[in-house]
Amino acid sequence: MKEQLIKAMQYKRLVTIMYISKSGEIAKRRVKILKMEGDKFQAYCFARQAKRTFIINNVLAVLPIIGKEKKII
Repeated sequence: MKEQLIKAMQYKRLVTIMYISKSGEIAKRRVKILKMEGDKFQAYCFARQAKRTFIINNVLAVLPIIGKEKKII
């Protein structure tokens, strides 16, 4: 998981992450990774419109965002 996050940061790609929150809920966020430090990383979260800190071990999946996402009507 850490390698995928590092690559996304190096190439400045947006990714969707699935993770377990502090309260134990599974959440999905679209983020741009800004920096990594030890077992945590800081990212800009588009849902919260703010910088957030995530724990790498709580990340369940990292999915690249390719092109513009389109809504299905």
